[in-house]
Amino acid sequence: GAYQQTHLCNESLMLEKLPACGKSFEEMMKKVDSKKWCNLTEFIMYYDNFTQCTEHEANSASCFWPNPLAEGFITGIHKQFFSNCTSDKVHWEDPPDEILITLILIPVTLTCAMITLVVWCSKRSDIL
Repeated sequence: GAYQQTHLCNESLMLEKLPACGKSFEEMMKKVDSKKWCNLTEFIMYYDNFTQCTEHEANSASCFWPNPLAEGFITGIHKQFFSNCTSDKVHWEDPPDEILITLILIPVTLTCAMITLVVWCSKRSDIL
């Protein structure tokens, strides 16, 4: 059979190398106005470079990517730069009663009409 060498993940090496990715991302993010940090289109290329860097460093340490340690590092970067980016939650509310009643009655009425039509047609099978 073929000889297959297994490489164990060198977590300490990976954790030593990942901060360089964070430092590089931090330097690139200095070019972006901090008010625009929540707009991904402003820094998508920088973030892509950051993720590629973390993947490369994890792989060079014989670790799969993403892994819990790399994810923890990436989460730390997210907290550092994007902690103030919250999504606005949509507040759903019911439509006015007139519209709500109409939206309920139309399908109920159509269903009753279709049932009546089917029953009527089944009794009048001699014509069809």
